[in-house]
Amino acid sequence: MDLLETARRVSVADPRGCRVVTGFDGFVDEMISVVGERRTLDDFAPVPDIGTFGAMIAAAAGQSSLREIVVTAVQPGGCAVNLADGLASLGATVDCFATIGEPPHPAFGDIAVKCHGFSSWGPEPGRTLAFEFNDGKLMFSAVEQLAEFTPHSVRELLTDGTYTAACEVAQVIALTDWSLYPYMTQVWRLLQSEVFSLLTHRPAFFIDLVDPSTRSVADIRDMAAILHEFEPVGPVTLGLNGNEANVLCRAHDVSSAPADATPEQTLQQAFALRDLFGVTRVVIHRVPFAVSAAAECGSMQPGPYSAGTKKSTGAGDRFNAGFCLGLALGLDDSESLVLGCAASGFFVRNARSASRQELVGFLEAWAAGFVDRSS
Repeated sequence: MDLLETARRVSVADPRGCRVVTGFDGFVDEMISVVGERRTLDDFAPVPDIGTFGAMIAAAAGQSSLREIVVTAVQPGGCAVNLADGLASLGATVDCFATIGEPPHPAFGDIAVKCHGFSSWGPEPGRTLAFEFNDGKLMFSAVEQLAEFTPHSVRELLTDGTYTAACEVAQVIALTDWSLYPYMTQVWRLLQSEVFSLLTHRPAFFIDLVDPSTRSVADIRDMAAILHEFEPVGPVTLGLNGNEANVLCRAHDVSSAPADATPEQTLQQAFALRDLFGVTRVVIHRVPFAVSAAAECGSMQPGPYSAGTKKSTGAGDRFNAGFCLGLALGLDDSESLVLGCAASGFFVRNARSASRQELVGFLEAWAAGFVDRSS
């Protein structure tokens, strides 16, 4: 893909006309480093990677152990919230509906002011302990309170008309975090019947399940069976990371991809899932690349990989933000993949979402081979 041409197209676009609705997960995230060696009160070496941490845990079996942790930040989280932040930072007009607490937790204050609308759809947010390492993250979420997000509670929230009004003008409607909300399949059915089926235009739907590993095969299959039911209203993009794609494959007796899967293998997997679920598009993003399988063609895009990152939690949501901006702007799959990879690449290097101007600059630096000097 021509990175400079994509940069040019984004630079001349007016993203304010891109209307996006996101929902429904809001979390308060505690970002954590595990101390490997404490040198002084203010200086320590963190455990570098998940493998090292896993070996420490395994070595403690049968005898217990204590490890020091450092909470480096308390931040707003949740895919709907992170996606809203990524899109609003890029200049899109975003309405976010999420479980951010009543009143909203202070962690969400900065994101709320970026959005066109930022509505509380739950009395208490989820809570996540995010252990960050150089090669990934381990997230542990407290989600019991999310069981209050039910079709009954959502039907009551719909009565003020705010969500419906936002959907009526949206080019993209994003539905995130099916996995941690036990009644989300039923909520989707409610929205399909009482909101989406009444729309008079064809928005694009972007669905991000979040890791469904803890859900039963029956639950996963029940959810997957209704994905195609969004299609009469608008084209569906199912966005997955490599692990999530494999979980769906195993639940449906489809061949999964190895941990070191090539872009070609991952694209084949994406096509298999697309055909299985009857949706317009399946996107799979891995650390070094991303692919998109649609009816017209398959697309593969290497990413601007960096071994050293400032923040990894939320990178996938910024990939989704870039891709959704591409959907809203009417770009093709290749260009949307480029925007997703660039938005994620900027985020991991800078620990924040890119503005439109910064994304254009990142694309230009990437094209010139100097992407790691652009942050």
